[in-house]
Amino acid sequence: MPWTQDHYPAAMRNLDGEVRDKAIEIANALLRDGCEEGFAIRVAIAKARDWARLDGLPSSRRKGNTPH
Repeated sequence: MPWTQDHYPAAMRNLDGEVRDKAIEIANALLRDGCEEGFAIRVAIAKARDWARLDGLPSSRRKGNTPH
């Protein structure tokens, strides 16, 4: 079952909304390509954080988190 904005892995819980949406998009694509769920989650989070950093977006909702 594909992940959505309302149903996503717990590992994505602390990501900023836009970053989580990107991670969900990436993870769903990896799953469609046949990747294992755990691998898809890890890669999607890393790639979404990279995407956010390049766009100057915060990657999580933790206080004090600033883009590098």
